[in-house]
Amino acid sequence: MMKIIDLSVPLENYSFDPWPPRIFYLKHRSGAKYVGKRVGRGVDEFPGKIGFAWEEVKLTTHTGTHLVAPWHFGPTTEGRPAKTIDEIPLDWCYGDGVVLDLTRKKAGQLITVSDLKNALSKIDYEIKAKDIVLIRTDADKHFNKPDYGSVHPGVSREAIKWIIEQGVKIIGMDGYGLDRKLAPEEDLKDLFQAHFVGREKEYCQIEQLANLDKIPKPYGFKVAVFPIKIEGASAGWVRAVALVP
Repeated sequence: MMKIIDLSVPLENYSFDPWPPRIFYLKHRSGAKYVGKRVGRGVDEFPGKIGFAWEEVKLTTHTGTHLVAPWHFGPTTEGRPAKTIDEIPLDWCYGDGVVLDLTRKKAGQLITVSDLKNALSKIDYEIKAKDIVLIRTDADKHFNKPDYGSVHPGVSREAIKWIIEQGVKIIGMDGYGLDRKLAPEEDLKDLFQAHFVGREKEYCQIEQLANLDKIPKPYGFKVAVFPIKIEGASAGWVRAVALVP
């Protein structure tokens, strides 16, 4: 028996996502008019006088729960052309998950290598190659609050490098991003530590995860984060899930 846990935030009009979507809903009555006009039929000719519902959505590839490709960080990584989202190997996107509890870290603080090692020690686990590392901060609980884009901590440059050096290709967090909120007085290299590592080391980020607290154990489960295939894009939306036996 497999339990499936949704790790994604919804796409909603007027959300507190810093890059919210705009969703236009065409409902059944309007759908009859829309389709009827194109096929030369009146609304009364449709069964029940209703047509089909669909939606038009305007959003960025970095809206909602999404997988960030190396191309987002820069044009090259490790001296090679950086992969776009349609070039990400699918075997990176499904694997063993491990949740690291960093809920004690507050907004604007940095998660260090020592923090990671302490979290791993508490669950008696060693990261292995191709693990999908999920950093829990509980920032997703602010998804419907104005501070959603700023309430998360960041991951330090050294901490990101250390995880990648264990053979990890995908690192995710349950906040708006893996870097802290922008502060105008700071140097950009200090603000975007996790992003700039992506120019040196090849890896992907999962941003805006949710419900990491609902995974009943810190490891011994699978994670699936397959991105939408968008040609040449820097990211793709995912319906991230944990599969817990």
